[in-house]
Amino acid sequence: MLVRQQGSALVVHTPAKLNLFLEILGKRPDGFHELETLMVTVGLYDTLRFTEDESFASPSRSATATSAADLPSDIHLSCCWAGSPEFSPGPIPTGRDNLVVRAAELLREVTGTRRGVSIELTKRIPMAAGLAGGSSDCAATLWALNRLWKLGLPDQRLLELAARLGSDIAFFLTRTSAAVCRGRGEIIEPVAAPMRLHFVIAKPTSGLSTAAVFRQCRPAASLRSAQPLVDSLRLGRLSVAARQLHNALQPPAEQLNSDVVHLRRTFSRLPFLGHQMSGSGTSYFGLCSQLDQARALAARVRSAGCDDVFVASTQP
Repeated sequence: MLVRQQGSALVVHTPAKLNLFLEILGKRPDGFHELETLMVTVGLYDTLRFTEDESFASPSRSATATSAADLPSDIHLSCCWAGSPEFSPGPIPTGRDNLVVRAAELLREVTGTRRGVSIELTKRIPMAAGLAGGSSDCAATLWALNRLWKLGLPDQRLLELAARLGSDIAFFLTRTSAAVCRGRGEIIEPVAAPMRLHFVIAKPTSGLSTAAVFRQCRPAASLRSAQPLVDSLRLGRLSVAARQLHNALQPPAEQLNSDVVHLRRTFSRLPFLGHQMSGSGTSYFGLCSQLDQARALAARVRSAGCDDVFVASTQP
């Protein structure tokens, strides 16, 4: 997270993530799946602006902003997509189906505070894409409101609240750029990633339900570990690391969505070091040796008919 104070407002730029490795180890008694994943943050950011405000008049920020009338008193969220409204991917939820609102409500519930907030969310991270934009926004909300409302909750308490809200949220609260995450994602082991990695990320127009992808997946007979990939990155062996990319959710995602298959075939025809789907999809990424190569390959991916294409790098 990148944070700055702007007058009375707190502004947080919160990043997307990519899964360089994801293995499904089995089904847990609580219904979730036990997993092992290597996640890295990349320079593709949503922006949240938090202002403590007892009164609220919903700003007309864009045609994609929606009404906040259904929100609980004193928690007000407005959302828009960055860029021109005519290129908007669609409306963004502003009620309790948005993790930002649920995070603010949970903080009020567990602390008893009645303080209010206006939150303006500018989206750049695609939704339903396996990039964890919603989880990243949620983590930013927990951290920012703990500071803005002067709640004084320790980091460990925020991590516990994050685990109640979702599986990827705790990773962003650690403010680390790379980590191996286990359990259902809430057990976090930061790792050293001295190399700066460059990616081309493509998002098709369609999305995928995370729950549907997990329902379709089955643990492999022979499970893989993230450690060889971690070791290769630590030693700077990029070509070896590229061969160790792995996502056990990609086969079930391809069964559910042909756009993922199309992206795999498109990336396979181009000279990426390695490529795969991120998270539960539908975003797909290719690893490049240099930033200039990533920019050149992004243009070729766009020319192959993919509209939503980004170049992003890990943060050192």
